[in-house]
Amino acid sequence: MKILGIEHVGIATNDRNKGKNFWENILGIKKSSSEEVEDQGVITDIYDTGNGKVELLLSKYSDSPIAKFIKNRGRGIHHLCLSVENIEDAILELKQNNIDTIGNTYTYGAEGFKVIFIHPSSTGGVLLELAEKKE
Repeated sequence: MKILGIEHVGIATNDRNKGKNFWENILGIKKSSSEEVEDQGVITDIYDTGNGKVELLLSKYSDSPIAKFIKNRGRGIHHLCLSVENIEDAILELKQNNIDTIGNTYTYGAEGFKVIFIHPSSTGGVLLELAEKKE
């Protein structure tokens, strides 16, 4: 698989206003988009640095993965996302190497990216997302 670089760092939060204040008002990084990703039960606020993004993740539901993450671990870094050239090739290579993914195929994430998550048990403890940018 061809890794193109770090796409974003996902940060679980329960307060969008604090996030906006810090990332936009203190650091001067403008929010480039907000989006609801229904199948993940999350609202994303994306701050683009020009060399990678910060994705704030706010739970839409009390039983969403982000809500569970915050309940168990608190707010903070949720995942690292790497940009890949071809998500289907990446998934095939992961499966050939017995890498534990969350799901067997890609889904669509924020900004229309094709995404798949790699379970932390296969990465040394980090939830890793692979993403292919939409055409």
